[in-house]
Amino acid sequence: MITPLEIQNKQFSKKMRGFDENEVDEFLDRLTEDYEALYRENANLKDRINILEDKLKHYSDMEASLQNALIFAQNTAEEATRNAHEKCQMIVEQAEEEARRIIQKANEKTKDVEEQYQEAKRQMYIFRTRFKTLLEAQLEAVVTLCEQMEE
Repeated sequence: MITPLEIQNKQFSKKMRGFDENEVDEFLDRLTEDYEALYRENANLKDRINILEDKLKHYSDMEASLQNALIFAQNTAEEATRNAHEKCQMIVEQAEEEARRIIQKANEKTKDVEEQYQEAKRQMYIFRTRFKTLLEAQLEAVVTLCEQMEE
C-alpha cells in the first residue's frame, strides 16, 4: 500500500511537454486503488464500530436491567423479611393476648372456687352451730324429762 510519504516524495520525470502522462496516470491509479482500499477499510471499521456500539448499548441495557432486577429482588427480600417480622410480632401479640385471657379466666375460676369454699365453710359453720344448738336443746329436753320422771 502506498504511504503518505511516498505520495509526498513522488517526482515525475519531465519531458518536453511536462510530466510523463503514463507515469502520472499509473501513479494516480495506484493512489486511487490504495485510497479506495483505505476508504473501504474505513467504512468497514465504521460499520464495525457501529456494531460494537450497538452491542455495548445492548450490554449496558442488560446491565441496567440486571441492576433493576437485583434492586427489585433486594426490595422484595426486604419486604418479605419485614412482612415476616410483622407476622411474627402479630403472632406473639395474639399469643400474649390469649395467655392473658387464659390467666384471667383461671383467676376468675380460682376466685369462684375460693368464694364457693368460703360459702361452704360458712354453711358448715351455720350447720354446726344449728346442729349443736339442736343437740343442746334435745339434751336439755332429755335432762328435763329425766328430772321430771325422777320426781
